[in-house]
Formats: sequence, C-alpha cells, structure tokens
Amino acid sequence: MRRKTKQRKSGFTLIEVLLVAGILAVMAAFLIPNLFVQGDKANRRMAAAAVGRSGSIATALRLYRMDMGRFPDTDEGLAALFQSKSDVDEERYDGPYMEATYPELKDPWGFPYEYKSPGDVNEDGYDLWSVGMDGKDDGGKDGSDDVKNWLDT
Repeated sequence: MRRKTKQRKSGFTLIEVLLVAGILAVMAAFLIPNLFVQGDKANRRMAAAAVGRSGSIATALRLYRMDMGRFPDTDEGLAALFQSKSDVDEERYDGPYMEATYPELKDPWGFPYEYKSPGDVNEDGYDLWSVGMDGKDDGGKDGSDDVKNWLDT
C-alpha cells in the first residue's frame, strides 16, 4: 500500500507578497523625506563653507585685497578673482585667485553667488551670499533661505 503524500510547493502566497510590499512602502514613506532634508542640510553647509570667513571665496577675496589694496567692487564682482579688467594695475594683479573658472563658481543649487562691495551689512568689506534652494535673491534679508557671510548659518 502506498501512501499518498501531499506535495507542498515552495513559494510565497499573494498575501505574503502584499504584506512585504506594504511594509516596504511604509518604511519608504518615513525614510525618503529624511534623505531630502539631509541633502538640503549638506548643500547649506557647503554654501556656508564657501561664503564664510574661512571659505574658498573669502580666502580668494583676501588674496585679491592683499595684492590690489581693496576688494573688487560690485561692478567687477567675483569675476575679478579670475581675470583682471584692463583698468586694473596689471603689475599688482596676481590672479587667478581660485582654481575653478568663473562659470564654475556656483552655489550647490547651481546659482551664481551674489556679491556686493562695499556691502550693505559689511560696510568696510563685502557682502557675499547664496540665494539658496529657492533661487530667489532676497537681497540677503533675514528670514530668507539665503546663505550669508554675515550670519552664522
């Protein structure tokens, strides 16, 4: 006499698959927004490092001032760190003062840095800021998402 044995097929049931998919969806709903927040924080830190007192742009501006005796004015802008104008004393100009090129000098969101010298806030120096993620130039006003060289950001 042979006994008939039930053969069990291996695999997952539809309910098991749906349960796992639901768990993954709930986890993704909590984790994905946190990833975007961390990315924005990192971008803000990078912009703050560039415009801050010890940042790459600030260092280049100080080198320019040591050679030329002044910061570039607003009309010259940050482009003066890469190429002198014809009316600038060529013997004193020792640029370029940064390794990047002027078109590459953008904030982490892809916008050009804003520069004003003499500054409205730093009257003896310059105001330097990033317009931030929204891309709106709020003039560096408080309450905006701009990253400014005159505030601890």
